Amino acid sequence: MASSIGYINTSSSPTSSSASGAAGQSLDQADFLQLLVTQMSSQDPLNPESDTDFAAQLAQFSSLQETQVMTANLQTIQATGLIGQTVSAVPSTGGGSISGVVTSVQVSSGTPEIMINGLAYQLNQITSVAPTPITTAP
Repeated sequence: MASSIGYINTSSSPTSSSASGAAGQSLDQADFLQLLVTQMSSQDPLNPESDTDFAAQLAQFSSLQETQVMTANLQTIQATGLIGQTVSAVPSTGGGSISGVVTSVQVSSGTPEIMINGLAYQLNQITSVAPTPITTAP
């Protein structure tokens, strides 16, 4: 027997992870548990779901959250690896490509941004990376 769930909260809450998917449509663990409780209370009493099914769903959700955190950490590591490298990037406002040496990395809302010529760029704006030539004094 199929049951319908009347309400699912898809608004972002203060405890939601910034590493999650699309803005305003991410589910955090509290939303998942609320959905699980609603699913349990709305199930057919003659054909109940197995408790192992619910445990498996919780484990899958926890695994997904950890994967998202790991992805964010890997992006930060990738960004810090660019410090001292010469990169070209396209500004989000459009226009021509800029080029410069990455001087630092800042994390803004969980997303790493590289600093080139005093301006912040996201990793998806980078078009090329090259080693910075080392100049030696005569």
